Amino acid sequence: MATKLGLIGGGMMGEALLSRLVVEGVFQPQEILVSDPVVARQEFLHDRYGVQVTGDNAQAAAASELVLLAVKPQIFSQVTHQILGALHSEAVIVSILAGTALLQLESAFAGKAVIRAMPNTPAQVGSGVTAIAQGQHVKPAQLDLAKTVLSAVGSVVEVPESMMDAVTGLSGSGPAYVALMVEALADGGVASGLPRNIAMQLAIDTVLGTAKLLKESKLHPGELKDRVTSPGGTTIAGVAALEARGFRSALIEAVKAATGRSKELGS
Repeated sequence: MATKLGLIGGGMMGEALLSRLVVEGVFQPQEILVSDPVVARQEFLHDRYGVQVTGDNAQAAAASELVLLAVKPQIFSQVTHQILGALHSEAVIVSILAGTALLQLESAFAGKAVIRAMPNTPAQVGSGVTAIAQGQHVKPAQLDLAKTVLSAVGSVVEVPESMMDAVTGLSGSGPAYVALMVEALADGGVASGLPRNIAMQLAIDTVLGTAKLLKESKLHPGELKDRVTSPGGTTIAGVAALEARGFRSALIEAVKAATGRSKELGS
């Protein structure tokens, strides 16, 4: 069976995409070729997902429909030289390399259809969000294919590339902010007398349930907050404590700081 998807880099994010694509049947395992320099990693991916594996990046780059670059940015130039001559003329190249701009990608792959993508770590459990920016040579069908592939690990949002640094600051770095919040909520529960394991379960499930409610109900967060907050009650006391300590301002500044750092790293 001909290779339709070439995955270059079988690391954590590459495997997250691979696993969901196989489970959801976007590609048959025999249609996927994964390249990775570590033989043990190749064997693991082959045994677990039934995909073809290789240590030759050029072989994976010859896929007929989509080539997914999931390597470290530091070896981008090295990988480019290895695969340039092998790329299929109609394949779209999707890069999830952090800090690697479309200008760099299109310069390396002159005349090719290139899409820059920024997934986040919840993609590992199929609940991520990926922002994409398309290059000038991308055809509608190629864009649709890329969206289909990336939607296997969560939602997909198309943005101008000028917004990618802000995407990094919000959804790229955001899981760390949420993890800190969960940890702090659990610590608050422990400080208030709860056992650690129960406090952590309550914190995680509260954040998960609230996010699901907001997404499915389409409620504005402020409206949901107001529904939970009764006059003179417990919630308003907690909200007042958060406001007094600059909770919202701290999150806003975190996103702005991460956005600024993303711009520095990409310059």
